[in-house]
This record gives sequence, C-alpha cells and structure tokens, in this order.
Amino acid sequence: MSDNRWEGIDEFVAVAECSQFTAAAERLGVSSSHISRQIVRLEERLQTRLLYRSTRQVTLTEAGQTFLQHCQRLQDGREEALRAVGDLTSEPKGMLRMTCAVAYGERFIVPLVTRFMGLYPQLRVDIELSNRPLDLVHEGLDLAIRLGRLQDSRLVATRLAPRRMYLCASPSYLERYGRPHSLSELSRHNCLIGSSDVWQLEQNGREFSQRVQGNWRCNSGQAVLDAALQGVGLCQLPDYYVLEHLHSGALISLLEAHQPPNTAVWALYPQQRHLSPKVRKLVDYLKEGLAGRPEYRG
Repeated sequence: MSDNRWEGIDEFVAVAECSQFTAAAERLGVSSSHISRQIVRLEERLQTRLLYRSTRQVTLTEAGQTFLQHCQRLQDGREEALRAVGDLTSEPKGMLRMTCAVAYGERFIVPLVTRFMGLYPQLRVDIELSNRPLDLVHEGLDLAIRLGRLQDSRLVATRLAPRRMYLCASPSYLERYGRPHSLSELSRHNCLIGSSDVWQLEQNGREFSQRVQGNWRCNSGQAVLDAALQGVGLCQLPDYYVLEHLHSGALISLLEAHQPPNTAVWALYPQQRHLSPKVRKLVDYLKEGLAGRPEYRG
C-alpha cells in the first residue's frame, strides 16, 4: 500500500497562504476541484477540520494554524535538502568576492584560486589583498582568508592549514653575536621588527607578549626574511616563510621551548543556512592545495 500521509500538504499550505482555493490553484497550476479534493482527503486522514470555508474566504481552524506551522517547516526542509543535493553536482559560477592578507595571498592563495578558476570557467573572482581586516557583511565579501587567532564570532571558520611561528637567525649572525639561550637575552640582540615590535612567546606553559628592539623595521614578511638571511638580526616569522631555510641550514631555530602555540590559517564566511557551491568548493580546494605544500608538511 502506498504511503499517502504527505498528500495534500502543498495544497493545504497554498490555500492557507492565499486564503482562497482559486488563488491556491493558480499558484500550483492545478484546478480548484483538485485542491478541494486534496484538502478533504487530508482532513479525513487527520480526522479534524483544518479550514473554515465560506463563499469569499478561507480561514484556519486552531488545528489548521498549528498544522500550517509544521507544514511550512517541512516545506522549507524539503527545499533545503533538494538544494544541498543539487549543490554537490552543480558547477561554481558567477562572482565570488574574497579577501586575504597581501603577502600570504600573493604567495599561496592567488596561485591556488587561479588554478581553481581554470576548473570552473563560469566563475568570476574578485580578490582584495589587504592587511586591513575587512567586514565581510558590510563589504559584500563571500570569503576571507585570515591568519592566526580569530576575533569575529559572527563568522563561520574552517581551518585550512596549521600556522607555527619560528624565532630564528642566520649562522653568520650567531657566529658574530652568539646564540640566545634564554628570553632575557633577547634584549641584547638586534631583533628585526615587522608589522609589530611585540613578539608572542611562551614560558612555563603560558603565552605572553615580549616587546623587542632593533635597528631594522619593515612591514613586509619577505623583507624581514631577507634581512635575517643577510645576518642583520633575529626574526620571528611564520613557518611558510622560514621552513625551507631552516631545512637548508640558512637559518637556525632559536629558543624552541619558548615558541608560542600553533595557530592556523582560516577560511571565514558569513553565517548562513545554505553555503553556496562556489564558496564551499573553493574552501575545499584551498584546504587540499595548502595541505600539499612542503611548507605545511614540516
């Protein structure tokens, strides 16, 4: 025997929302008599009256009002399920607006997004590289790639890759000035300052901020790295800048017991009930692409 418990629900919702059988029939593209038959059968199955009928208007009974609320949620859930399954096979298209920090975006994100666009020719991408944290909702952005600790709890966060900070120096610098063996010795060294003169470090399991001093400052991570390789001073930089140089011996890791806890690279997007295919697939692609890079394999 077929299960007909769901028959008549769409017709009932249409009548309740339109307050007329004729208008409901026009909305669903069926006859008024079909609507009427389905409502009668539905009331018979439920053994209760859902509608008060008059020549001009239809109103809901108390049972009808309660039933309508549940039926509308059922319809919403059904449409959500259909969209979710459809998105699994749908191709990303249209405009995707995103933002990322300048240096990280140029080095990692832009090349991956460019390859992603090659897979989906109907997609258009607008990337704003900025070290200023942008408001995604206010700026109309679909996605942000951010580094380190997160601030905005209104956004959904997906972890793309680990991020570890290293304090290091070149062999030539250490040969001239010696190797620091404690945090107190940092004050005797020339520290290369990037966008901030405060370094995050750890002692006895607790993270703290250490203000450093030096004769060299630049808000470019690549420039700080170049200066460290030239033996100008100590630097604190993320893994993706220094790992290859640590492996080659061009840089030496220092005070490893005092390095701060690992953070992460995050994909952030506004909270929404249904994530668009273009954002979801790009986030998955970035996560896979970053995991395959040697910088993230230690």
